[in-house]
Amino acid sequence: MSLTTLDARTALVAIDLQRGVVAMPTQPYPGPEVVARTAELADAFRSHGLPVVLVRVSFAADGADAVPGRTERQARGLAFPEGWDLIVDELSGHPGDIRVTKHNWSAFHGTDLDVQLRRRGITQIVLTGIATSIGVESTARDAYAHGYHVTLATDAMADADGEAHASSVGRIFPRLGESGTTAEILELLAKTRD
Repeated sequence: MSLTTLDARTALVAIDLQRGVVAMPTQPYPGPEVVARTAELADAFRSHGLPVVLVRVSFAADGADAVPGRTERQARGLAFPEGWDLIVDELSGHPGDIRVTKHNWSAFHGTDLDVQLRRRGITQIVLTGIATSIGVESTARDAYAHGYHVTLATDAMADADGEAHASSVGRIFPRLGESGTTAEILELLAKTRD
């Protein structure tokens, strides 16, 4: 499916573009490319008076607020370096941006993201970020379940696992919304705002 439209009240939601996450090796795009494309989208959204939401994942030093469930791949005992959870410089420094801190995969679960969007009359979100199959996909699923129109900027997201990225983009995202490149979204944004 190609992109059809962007609602009058659309927000950009960038997932986990923070120092520690962007520094990880990712596929099919390196973190800095994901950040550059997201920054381009963010500048365009801001210029049209549309909200930009910067989501980060963070945990208490003792890990008490981390997800407690048993999994085959436990993340317990990880020590995070100072500043790992700071939004990258290329996206920070805009006081009008909405900031959300999450402790789960989805930016909706346990946060005020839905309230922040609804109070601004947002009906659609454009998603970017790292990792495609985890934070981005979980947020897209919840956005869809909450009744938002979802657009996915597929060249402004990446994953530690290239196959997982491809699976999300090819199999999951078509069921949750519309996908396009940064350039296509920027072009549609310009067309719908003239």
